[in-house]
Amino acid sequence: MKYLIVGLGNIGDAYMHTRHNIGFDIADALASKHGVSFAPDRYADYAMVNLKGKQLHVIKPTTFMNLSGKAVRYWLQLLKIDPLHMLVLVDDLAIDFGKIRIRGNGSDAGHNGLKNINELMQTQEYPRLRFGIGNQFPKGRQVDYVLGKWNEEEAPKLPALIKHCTDAIEAFATIGLERTMNFYNIK
Repeated sequence: MKYLIVGLGNIGDAYMHTRHNIGFDIADALASKHGVSFAPDRYADYAMVNLKGKQLHVIKPTTFMNLSGKAVRYWLQLLKIDPLHMLVLVDDLAIDFGKIRIRGNGSDAGHNGLKNINELMQTQEYPRLRFGIGNQFPKGRQVDYVLGKWNEEEAPKLPALIKHCTDAIEAFATIGLERTMNFYNIK
């Protein structure tokens, strides 16, 4: 059984460890936990995790956030993986920091990475893990907030939250979406 795990983010040092790149950070943590490294490949940095007889193909698109669908479509086709066996890791402004929502489908909710995936795949029917980044920014400062670094209150909480996400990814591949949602969605 094969799965595609897609960490969304932007490439480049300026974007490292920003709120918008939490998908990359979760993907990195998953690879690190299993002792594998990412290597540059077509449209993405790629790593493979073997987990209890399952293959987790983990990508971090190098197409920049707004063109993530190009990498997703390519890797799904290359690996012949059903979109229902894909999990997209994404930041979400509408969810408070510290909360995680795993869903089997849904709209892009204004997220440009998801919007591009939905457009190129012509479906919203694929699982995603939404990592709440909150929306504590002044009017007109959304871009600065999303592309900003974690604050001193948030940063110490990140390791435990990221571990929770990597555990949820493993559960998705081993016990299925429904049970994973029941166990890992943080209310």
